[in-house]
Amino acid sequence: MDTEAVIEAADVVDGRPPGADRKEQIIRMVALFVMPFLMVTMMFATYMSTMHSPHPRDMPVAVVGSGATAQAVVDGLNAGDSTEATLVATRDDAVALLHDQDAAGALVLPTDGGASATILTASAAGASQNATVQQLLAPVAVQNSWQTATEDVAPLPSGDSAGIAVLFAAMGMMLAGYVPLSIMVMGVPHLLRLRRFLPVLAGWSALTSSIIWLILGPVVGAVEGHYLTFLGVGMLATAAVGLAQLLLSKLIGPLAVLPGMLLWVVFGMPASNLALSVHNMPGFFQFLHGVLPLPAAGEALRSVLYFDGNGLGTHLIVLAVWIVAALALCLLKERSASGNMIPGVPPITDPDSKAPALAGGPARSKRFRYVAAAGFPLAILVVVVGAMGFSMHKPQPHDIPVVVVAAAPGQAQQTAAGLNAQLDGILDVTVADTVDEATEQIRSRDVVAAFVLPSAPDTPATLYSASAANASQQSAIRAIFQPITAAQGLPLTLTDVQPLSETDTGGSNSMYVGMSWIMAGFLFLAVLRGGAPHVRRLPQFLPLLGGWAIGMSVWLWFLFDVLIGAITGNALEMIAYGALTIFSVSLATGVLTRTVGLAGIIPMMVVLMMAGVPASGGGMSVYLVPEVFRPLQDVLPLPAAVDIARSLRYFDGVGVGQNLLVIAIWGAVGLVLNLVIDRWLKRRSDSGGPDAGTTPEAHPRLVPAEAH
Repeated sequence: MDTEAVIEAADVVDGRPPGADRKEQIIRMVALFVMPFLMVTMMFATYMSTMHSPHPRDMPVAVVGSGATAQAVVDGLNAGDSTEATLVATRDDAVALLHDQDAAGALVLPTDGGASATILTASAAGASQNATVQQLLAPVAVQNSWQTATEDVAPLPSGDSAGIAVLFAAMGMMLAGYVPLSIMVMGVPHLLRLRRFLPVLAGWSALTSSIIWLILGPVVGAVEGHYLTFLGVGMLATAAVGLAQLLLSKLIGPLAVLPGMLLWVVFGMPASNLALSVHNMPGFFQFLHGVLPLPAAGEALRSVLYFDGNGLGTHLIVLAVWIVAALALCLLKERSASGNMIPGVPPITDPDSKAPALAGGPARSKRFRYVAAAGFPLAILVVVVGAMGFSMHKPQPHDIPVVVVAAAPGQAQQTAAGLNAQLDGILDVTVADTVDEATEQIRSRDVVAAFVLPSAPDTPATLYSASAANASQQSAIRAIFQPITAAQGLPLTLTDVQPLSETDTGGSNSMYVGMSWIMAGFLFLAVLRGGAPHVRRLPQFLPLLGGWAIGMSVWLWFLFDVLIGAITGNALEMIAYGALTIFSVSLATGVLTRTVGLAGIIPMMVVLMMAGVPASGGGMSVYLVPEVFRPLQDVLPLPAAVDIARSLRYFDGVGVGQNLLVIAIWGAVGLVLNLVIDRWLKRRSDSGGPDAGTTPEAHPRLVPAEAH
């Protein structure tokens, strides 16, 4: 998320300090609301609509066999729209299709009258795709009374067991390509002429690609070797996005952040095939998979890292086409009548004269602006790739709270002690007296599961859990208990005490609701600080925050519920709690943006989003990410917001009060500190001291940039 770009785009409405013209001031303030509104709406409308209920569409699979039975299996798979099956003669043919990523999975039929089939998967092609393939092919074996075994022909390495290295590497390359342009447009526009921009872009793309490899490789341990791969793909991807963003900037100025973010991130993520399988996405995104830079960069890395370079050329061609096309169009633009004029951006008459480095900030020297143009996007890159890579590259269960229930208390205590000894550090097992008590603890999210021992011989044990609490932790706990009971010859019944809804099949809805609230609050104060620094006293911007919080909360509820249909019910609660969250986060963000300036959004991004996402349990369970995030779950606003949305939808509001308290504390502390800042600013003003950064700086006058 490029906050500086949003600010610059909002600032384009009026390059001058606010004057007496009331109409211009109104236009400027409206723009400050419109820009973050569009940003939040674009991102979460796309993510929620594509990912709230993903289902396979023509997923390519292979069937290995011959004869009437094999053809019947192929015809059955092709009868619906979930799979597109192909009959192949040998297992080697199927493996080749998986390695070329022309098939997502394969079913090897029994031979010689046998009764055992094999499902071939390639987890390196995506964990979600791997799971979907098994769900599609396993019922075929059951229908034919075949036993099934699963074989992974392209497993992920132990250092990247979640398969996210290529995702965050590609995302980092997109950030490296488009974030700097938003700062360069206003701070150092004289560098945007191609003859100056190209050498800068070459050095920058080499530097950022090396940093991405350094983070995901030696630092995080998700990648072994392959530096030259990251360098080559990274330079191509960063150049493709950088040149395309330069073209957009030359055409529409700072407003280029909108189409840029839409293409590189908002559309790129669901089309990437890196988080969810692209075969689970609508057809439009399957088309974009073959043309956008984010999918091309991620798939190129995946091809080399996991599939011996199969298909690499196709993805590199996509990046090359973007580079050539953007370069050619930039040349045409520079040779046109408008030349190097950038809409909405007054060119600097003298590059050595002082100008703001970041929107709304004080005038700075050329050297300072160079440092800001590199340092600001570099900080965002390191934070995003580093934090996400560290937290999610290798999910490992730890301290999962489980209760044991048995007819005899002594038996429950003995079983709990045995499990704690056998799975020390993985489970935290206690005892509950009754099944009702145990399931109530699951619903309150105090425990993840309840293991109920058989009450009589020849009866199964039961494992209670709730997919609505988090699907990944339910899968983890089932994977732990199923082999334990199987080794003891004990049948096991799996019971979901609170399943996910049909419009939330992956359990991601609560995460996107919470993230939209947090981003709406965080983004508005950042934009206000950069685009309207004259609004610098709490009484001035407090009404703006209140109106923004209520309006955005109403809109997000309407978007998610009425338009997309991903969430249902609890309208008043969702609106009220969303408004409180947006308002509180805005106040907390203002503490840093009003004192440190726009540089303060980096630590706020770390606290609110980069630490908040793994601590929230919205995607990956907090019991699967590093332990450092577990205590953060109880104090950060994003985990509280995610749990509010989840509790309202699935758990009758249990735990909402505690989460509201967390958010209210953030708001109250933010309010108090903003009042302190007001007094500090007043004292500075009364004493005649400079009120640094509170008055917009006028840019130098318009002259052709090529004159320098």
